[in-house]
Amino acid sequence: MSGDTIAAVGTLADLQSRFPDAVVRDLGLAAILPGFINVHSHLELSVFRGRLEMPGFQQWISELVRLKRERLTPEALLVSAKLGCIEAIRAGITTVADTAEADAVLPALIESGQRGIVYQECFGPQREQAEASITALEQKLNILSGRLDRIDREARSRLSIGISPHAPYTVSAELYRRAAELAGKRNMDLALHVAESRDEDLLLRNGTGAFADALRRRGIDWLAPGCSTISYLDQLGVLERAPLLIHCVTADERDLELMSARGARLAHCPKSNAKFGHGIAPLAQARRLGIRVGLGTDSVASNNTCDMIEEGRSAALLHRAASRDAGMLEAADLLRLMTIDGARSLDIDGRTGSLEQGKQADLIALDLSGPNSSPHYDPESAIAFSCSGRDCVMTMVAGRMLYDGGRILTFDEEAILTQARAIASELY
Repeated sequence: MSGDTIAAVGTLADLQSRFPDAVVRDLGLAAILPGFINVHSHLELSVFRGRLEMPGFQQWISELVRLKRERLTPEALLVSAKLGCIEAIRAGITTVADTAEADAVLPALIESGQRGIVYQECFGPQREQAEASITALEQKLNILSGRLDRIDREARSRLSIGISPHAPYTVSAELYRRAAELAGKRNMDLALHVAESRDEDLLLRNGTGAFADALRRRGIDWLAPGCSTISYLDQLGVLERAPLLIHCVTADERDLELMSARGARLAHCPKSNAKFGHGIAPLAQARRLGIRVGLGTDSVASNNTCDMIEEGRSAALLHRAASRDAGMLEAADLLRLMTIDGARSLDIDGRTGSLEQGKQADLIALDLSGPNSSPHYDPESAIAFSCSGRDCVMTMVAGRMLYDGGRILTFDEEAILTQARAIASELY
């Protein structure tokens, strides 16, 4: 390394001859990789792990919102976000693209040392709410930007802010337009939950299903546009911002063609989608059309773990089973999906996502000596199909060690775990 960047990549003998004074750390039988890129998470929801094990998605969302607003203080949300950062660091995740409602994730990421994008959420299903929602969003963005302005240059270089109008059942057409315009005005990235479930698709196509019923119970009139979510967003001009589209489970060929034409990107969250019974996003078709795709874990409130290796392996198994094609998502392809492809989907591949001279020193090491990966004949296959995030023995971001295989170096892990357990006792 040279400061926060990679000075060279090569064999031990080659590097020792070029850098004779460099300190060598022996990690044993381990693989060194670029850090994993998680393109969709909800770190502030980490204390809900295992608390919302109900099958209905609309019911799940309603209960999540109720508990979050009635039971969690700002201090509790910060603890929850820090807990999420700890889990991610221990699993070798160096970059997160996190969608957040509260002002908790950015300070947690500042302290964690990780790289990240925080997409500030906004809500408002009624047209007349749009002005107030945008005003509130701007106020939150100003707070986040001010926080970034007050930290040191190194931390500021790792982090950025984006905008996330939540989903079609919580955001009006007017709010979508205004949020996209604001993203353009502020030169911020845009991320949206779209085409996630059958009920969402029914809402958009004909105004029926669980989300339509929930809106009616609240006295909210919904005029269905009679098309898919992605087509709807294109009609509103939102796709012109080339947003990161999260889930896309119900996207059809026409939707994917629109995404490709507009430069939209896809955050693929296979485990969360499968757990809810939503289905499997059309990954192969999206990649064939040149759409940039990265892997996301979604929240541990739905996924239960923040583990990119587990996410990648689940993706491979689900897509192979669905396509009846055992050659789909081979090990090397999975590793790219977890690293450089994720970086490309977030437009940060010039800085991270691969082991190249001059890129940021975002490195991890995975132990390959354990019984779960022994024997192995190919390290890529061992990582993709035998390892898990628990095999991570080093996590580094911009040349700074965050996890040394024994302890997290940026948080008081035991204190945060104790606080998280106390918060959980209030969520029963």
